[in-house]
Amino acid sequence: MRFDIISLFPEVIESYCSVSILGRAFKESKATLNTHQLRNFGLGKYKKVDDTPFGGGTGMILKAEPLFNAHSSIPKLNKSKTLILTPRGHLLTQPFIRTKLLPEEQLIIICGRYEGFDERIMSLVDYPISLGNFVLTGGELGAMIVIDAVTRLLEGVLPKGLSAHGQDSFADLEGKLLEAPQYTRPADFRGLKVPEVLLSGNHKEIDKWRNEYN
Repeated sequence: MRFDIISLFPEVIESYCSVSILGRAFKESKATLNTHQLRNFGLGKYKKVDDTPFGGGTGMILKAEPLFNAHSSIPKLNKSKTLILTPRGHLLTQPFIRTKLLPEEQLIIICGRYEGFDERIMSLVDYPISLGNFVLTGGELGAMIVIDAVTRLLEGVLPKGLSAHGQDSFADLEGKLLEAPQYTRPADFRGLKVPEVLLSGNHKEIDKWRNEYN
């Protein structure tokens, strides 16, 4: 999987993707990360990337031309989709990640900023994505969530013995199953005890308890 991120703050994404499981996945080339500084495609002497909105209103809007130029500069693989984070997008779910994003070879993610972006950018977009009914200051956090959610599903990314398709929350394609509660030692912590079934050694009953938890 190749990720190409268009952002005014690519260092935020690079930092997050350099540690833990994600960092190892990129280091071992399970996936590749390419960030593209939008400012490099800005217009004029001052590399302008934003302007005031037509019709009036507060805030600044990301201009179409720099985003179009940044997008066109990215080499496209055969199976490539472009995403943008927007409150008007489709809600990001585990089934959507598995069936729509994971099969691709390349995901290009456009990170908005300021008051928003010129709507003509949407002509480049295959999947407008929303994380929920709230507003963030920019699309970088959403991009990191997409990268994280997709990368952990790639073959060989999770440590041996763990499965991204097993007992994870929302692991079924309808997104209904929540992962059962997990416990570790000690079995009794300040009077808070681990359920007896998990200590029984009866894996059939343990599986039943986990499956019926929902």
